[in-house]
Amino acid sequence: MKMNELGRTGIMVSELCLGSMTWGTQNSEAEGHSQIDYALDHGINFIDTAEMYPTTPLSKETQGDTERVIGSWVANNKSRRGDVVLATKVCGSGYQNVRDGAPISPDTIKAALEASLKSMQTDYIDLYQLHWPNRGSYAFRQSWTFDPTGQDTKQTLEHMEEVLDALDGHIKSGKIRSVGLSNESAWGTANWLRIAESKGYPRMASVQNEYSLMCRYFDLDMAELCHHEDVGLLSFSPLACGLLTGKYIDCKGDDRPQGSRADVSNASLGGRWNDTAHRAIKAYAAVAKKHNIDMTQMALSWCLTRPFMASVIFGATSMGQLENSIKSSELQLSEDIMADILSVYKDFPIPY
Repeated sequence: MKMNELGRTGIMVSELCLGSMTWGTQNSEAEGHSQIDYALDHGINFIDTAEMYPTTPLSKETQGDTERVIGSWVANNKSRRGDVVLATKVCGSGYQNVRDGAPISPDTIKAALEASLKSMQTDYIDLYQLHWPNRGSYAFRQSWTFDPTGQDTKQTLEHMEEVLDALDGHIKSGKIRSVGLSNESAWGTANWLRIAESKGYPRMASVQNEYSLMCRYFDLDMAELCHHEDVGLLSFSPLACGLLTGKYIDCKGDDRPQGSRADVSNASLGGRWNDTAHRAIKAYAAVAKKHNIDMTQMALSWCLTRPFMASVIFGATSMGQLENSIKSSELQLSEDIMADILSVYKDFPIPY
């Protein structure tokens, strides 16, 4: 398994990262533990979670259960804590299941961090991320109506400075090793970096944004910024919530595979389920069939070829899915495959 440096931190992470958001709902504690063990045994050292997980479905009653699944594994494997890079996130404004929707601030970071440390039964978190900006984001199909003109520049920059100051204190206390962003824009990322440099605060090492064959906003301004500033992408939903596995290709109307994410928690897959997306999926499936390769592995392996990629975050609800996805690190995509993928992209640049 290839290892990449997380920003400029010196922390090395596997090019595949084990996502955990199904642990506690679709997956039991024992299944979560088995996934961790298998991933570690096959070269993955990176696990991503968030204080709001599990997501399938989201609820106040289960909020934090995913971190607790990780915590019970850590408690049972204390000698292996140093083998794992643990990443989690603090929620932001508007998510009512956590702190009644309070925005990110030094106070909420302190409360969230202490809760995550307790839940994961660890003394430190390797990568602490801001789940989404207080000012708003165009992620999760919000790009359709995104309007930044209501943002207050002065207030936003002051907020960034006070948050970086708070994170700096937690790093100095040994509770955090590095910090990162999520669902951020080029303007936002650039200002987090600028303020950190000018004030001597910790530098954002990574940005966790959606990225897949179906969602390639990152290829433009964010790719340029991250190349020049050594900020690695941690791509979430690289399989487009399962669309790129091919399991939904034959679905019609309200038909959803039993137990799938579309069945359990989100029939529209967060706005990803539409006719154009299904046409794109069929086109990518045809590429995989033409070259006799697994569609899931093709989608993940393609993400691994991207020059700005620090790690590709994928999840699984079964050991079979986990085993198959990990094999993507061994798949080499030929020039012909890449050319066919590019051809589909040109036909479906923004399928949702």
